Amino acid sequence: MSQSIWTQQGETLSHKNACKEFDLKESEIIEAIREDKLQFKENYAHGNPYFKLLRQEVIGLAKEIHGENGLELKKIEFEIKKVKTELNSHKRKISALEKKKAKLFVQQEEITNRK
Repeated sequence: MSQSIWTQQGETLSHKNACKEFDLKESEIIEAIREDKLQFKENYAHGNPYFKLLRQEVIGLAKEIHGENGLELKKIEFEIKKVKTELNSHKRKISALEKKKAKLFVQQEEITNRK
């Protein structure tokens, strides 16, 4: 494989994210690395080691383990989880903004009543 694929955005992922995104076990990834099914590069984040993997090879491993339909279901479940997380984040922001708005209305009313 070309060296450049390792630097292209979206073409690689950490083994931790591969586990989450494709519902793989860390042991399955390690075994696939040992069997030369997955290429990897060892990287460090905040002093902690992780394996950088090629997304297409991880997809192939996930298809092998979960089957084609299983992989599609895992993708959908992962996207649902991401959407729920984002929705909850927006709900918290909306709630905080509503409280701030109410507080500002109270301050506005107090200033108006001083006259």
